[in-house]
Amino acid sequence: MASPVGSSSRLSLAMERTGKWVFSQEIPTDVVVEVGEANFNLHKFMLVAKSNYIRKLIMETKEADLTRINLSDIPGGPEIFEKAAKFCYGVNFEITVHNVAALRCAAEYLQMTDKYCDNNLAGRTEDFLSQVALSSLSGAVVVLKSCEDLLPMAEDLKIVQRCIDVASARAFSEANFPCRTPPNWWTEELSILDVEFFGRIIGAMKQRGAKALTLASALITYAERWLRELVRDHSGNGIKCSDPTDSDLRIQQRELLESIVALLPTDKAAFPIHFLCCFLRCAIFLKASSSCKNELEKRISVILDHVTVDDLLVLSFTYDGERLFDLDSVRRIISGFVEKEKSMAVFNGGDFREVSSSAMQRVARTIDAYLSEITTVPELTISKFNGIANLVPKGARKLEDDLYRAIDIYIKAHPNLDEIEREKVCSSMDPLKLSYEARVHASQNKRLPVQIVLHALYYDQLKVRSGGVDDRNAPDAITTRNQLQADVSLAKENEALRSELLKMKMYISDLQKNNNQAGTCSKSSAGTRKPTFFSSMSKTLGKLNPFRHGSKDTSHIDDSVGVDVTKPRRRRFSIS
Repeated sequence: MASPVGSSSRLSLAMERTGKWVFSQEIPTDVVVEVGEANFNLHKFMLVAKSNYIRKLIMETKEADLTRINLSDIPGGPEIFEKAAKFCYGVNFEITVHNVAALRCAAEYLQMTDKYCDNNLAGRTEDFLSQVALSSLSGAVVVLKSCEDLLPMAEDLKIVQRCIDVASARAFSEANFPCRTPPNWWTEELSILDVEFFGRIIGAMKQRGAKALTLASALITYAERWLRELVRDHSGNGIKCSDPTDSDLRIQQRELLESIVALLPTDKAAFPIHFLCCFLRCAIFLKASSSCKNELEKRISVILDHVTVDDLLVLSFTYDGERLFDLDSVRRIISGFVEKEKSMAVFNGGDFREVSSSAMQRVARTIDAYLSEITTVPELTISKFNGIANLVPKGARKLEDDLYRAIDIYIKAHPNLDEIEREKVCSSMDPLKLSYEARVHASQNKRLPVQIVLHALYYDQLKVRSGGVDDRNAPDAITTRNQLQADVSLAKENEALRSELLKMKMYISDLQKNNNQAGTCSKSSAGTRKPTFFSSMSKTLGKLNPFRHGSKDTSHIDDSVGVDVTKPRRRRFSIS
């Protein structure tokens, strides 16, 4: 938009130029034409000879002598009227792609048509449009750009539609058979247009059969031109989150973004995932409509197996890089991809709970690495962390070393977590699916809950007892987990019974001491060695000890052999 100072200088210059060629006439002027703030001193007979509209004004006026005519609503304003007046006076001027649409509209407004006068301004501009302006893509785009300020007259005169037809045809041809370098030069040409005209060209190219990748190239160039600071800036030094999103600029950007999203081709895999992530962050920042954000999320979820950690970080952090966005979009994207994989597995006759595709495994690794990057952010709660980690199906992680690393970083970054909270963080991980190196690290990790350390140690101990097989021949994780739970439960029951038995022994010992002091039955009780109820019970409970001979198998234990029921010494599991 031109500044007021620039407009005034142009008006003064136009009036000065007009005065030079008008005052050169020997006949004095008899009418003043007002166009906005500009006044043109002209001759009626020169104007009437070419303009039927001015002729009607003079003839139909009730004034005895019409000396002032107001044409402030003429298309193009004072500059275009000056050229129309020059045409009436026979003064030469240049018709270009920049002013031909305005001159054509002004000619229609002033009724300077060939019906009123041969070889009039309307005919001259039509010839230029057909023979020059609309003979190339660049010319058609420039003329169409100038029509943005000439609506609706430019639409009524079919100038807009003619430009769109030419531009779409030439762009379609260049996309398929490029004749200039770089090959996508035509996308830069189209990007100068208003989004409405740009959208109409994209629609016309769709009707001509343009490929989705071709349309995507044009849309990416257009978005990067008009939303440059939002789409291209990923350094964290650009937009500040404190900028008001309800300002006029942000409102215009939001409307533009929603219009661009509405133009996206139906092929959801036509756009690079990095661009879609940047575009979705832009939509979240501008508070775009839910339908706009949902469309972008669906497109990202379709090609999520191509995502990188940097792409997810672009989507997750604000432009200043200081805090997280709402992670609900990330969760919906992952959920959409998981549902797609589940549908494909069911369609192929498989079981999604047990079998995962290579794409799902790649996504699982990316998500685990992504969690490792965002765990240090203070506002990442345990529920948000587990909410993302648990979206990945268990079968997609053959090893959970990456997830263990993310959990370890999270616990280290949040040192104030108590034992229960640390157990909640670790609940998304299966300790039995760690590699040997990760289990060794976990067994020595003082930050982990005791339960996780015990699981890691027990798994290695179980492998040693099984013959020292390596990870490739180790028992299945699910079977081992069930076995571990049964053994732990049995050990707890055994320990509880031992405690009760120890209490009963102490109680009987107290009774015996009391009896000895009273002098009753001391010799008989000392001389007899008959098995009592409690000694029998102790022997029976001893059989339940799964660790007696280093194996859970108790079928070889001889009942006649006595069992030591004393409480075992507690040892601290450590690896030195």
